Amino acid sequence: MIGIGFRKDFAEELLQSSILTPAFIEVAPENWVGIGGYWKKQFERALEKYPLYTHGLSLSIGSPDELDYDFLKKVKLFLKATNAQIYSEHLSYAKCDNAHLYDLLPIPFTEDAAKHVAKRIKIIQDLLERKIAIEIVSYYSPIAPEMSEIDFINLVLKGADCDLLLDVNNVYVNSFNHQYDAVQFINQLPLERVSYIHMAGHQQVSDTLIIDTHGEAIIDPVFNLFEYVIQRIGRDVPVLLERDFNIPEMEELQSEINRLHTIKQTALKKEDYAAA
Repeated sequence: MIGIGFRKDFAEELLQSSILTPAFIEVAPENWVGIGGYWKKQFERALEKYPLYTHGLSLSIGSPDELDYDFLKKVKLFLKATNAQIYSEHLSYAKCDNAHLYDLLPIPFTEDAAKHVAKRIKIIQDLLERKIAIEIVSYYSPIAPEMSEIDFINLVLKGADCDLLLDVNNVYVNSFNHQYDAVQFINQLPLERVSYIHMAGHQQVSDTLIIDTHGEAIIDPVFNLFEYVIQRIGRDVPVLLERDFNIPEMEELQSEINRLHTIKQTALKKEDYAAA
């Protein structure tokens, strides 16, 4: 299954055309909770046609602020009403002292921070009555690290007993910017926890810096890393193609969906053959 984000930029084309044929759609709940009028009708049309996956933006799991329980109750109702298959969020924070920062900021790689985040995820899962998938985010500078990124992530996942959203492009971006081996990083993750995968493009702005933009086509090295990830996981996992702006023609988006599908199916067949 290869899906795509349901974006207003091309919603009408997605609903009316047969060119773009994802297996599912994804939205951020906070962008659609309580929406009415024209876009409510468009969203309802989309839900009649596609299964829904969700990816939150503002839960701010790593924040020192108290969790927004009113917001979480709205999310719970939204997930139930839309029969959402997955609810995922970012391993980051976006709010501090009740100020929304409108960015996904890195959490310090410390034991205290990992325990703090894991506790909050457990509370969220209990309230939502479902496991959530946590995304490894791209970051550009570690904040007061006391441990490695991989150790921090694994400590959170174990402590929270949650699922993992593996954004393959984020791993590639981080490995480039922080000069580590992406394959070795993947090998150290608890891949049995992966319930969802994101794929996206990025922009290389210098010899030493890549910016995670979601506004470009996926490059071959990220496709190659994706193939390796699927082989290591060894099972079918839903995959989302992210394209947030600089939207190309529908044919180009479908071409990327087709390539992701082909890579995934080929990798799974290789795994089946190896296991035989």
